[in-house]
Amino acid sequence: MTLLMQKELDRLKTQLLTLCAVVEEGVDQAIQALDTFDASLAKQVIGRDEEINHMEVELEEECLKVLALHQPVAIDLRYIIAVLKINNDLERIGDLAANIADQSLALAAGPRIAPPYDCAEMARKARNMLKMSLDSLVRLDVQLARKVLRLDDDVDRQHKENFTLIKEQIRQHPERIDPLSHYLTISRHLERIADLATNIAEDVYYMIEGEIVRHTNTWCTWAPDGE
Repeated sequence: MTLLMQKELDRLKTQLLTLCAVVEEGVDQAIQALDTFDASLAKQVIGRDEEINHMEVELEEECLKVLALHQPVAIDLRYIIAVLKINNDLERIGDLAANIADQSLALAAGPRIAPPYDCAEMARKARNMLKMSLDSLVRLDVQLARKVLRLDDDVDRQHKENFTLIKEQIRQHPERIDPLSHYLTISRHLERIADLATNIAEDVYYMIEGEIVRHTNTWCTWAPDGE
């Protein structure tokens, strides 16, 4: 690898980690705005979405430039491919954070009801999966990436339970259809954040191991010591 290419890869890593930090903060603030009905914080999350979009485009352009100029192979090529995919997933997570903030604004403006499911717990799980996936990226920790993959089914199952619960509550309390619909949308957004965190973990796995585990059960054969 040439010194110039190493500098280019280091720049990609810096841009990616900066985007990770901004997106992670956006998710944190969206969840906080939802929990506290903080309209000002929700608007801040929504306003940051354009910044995230701009960062995503810049990082993609840098990746394509490195591919065109240096024609990397082997692990360097895997790294750039993974960065491109993670970059896209981070932008989508930023969109979902903004969508959650938008739903919290709608809830704050209308008649308030208690969440029909454990919204805080589901948010905690999705937030934890995102943090673990980003930590696995920073530390290039394949074991941590595998742990994220094992958590996704739990969030998927909770979203399905939420859907059934909200559907029943709408039957019993049709006058609450608007806030209940907002909570259903929030559940879906949290489930999607968990899915995208899983995508990031899969791409970290690919970056390190050179193996595509999406749509396979390869990772299921592994379990950490003591589990």
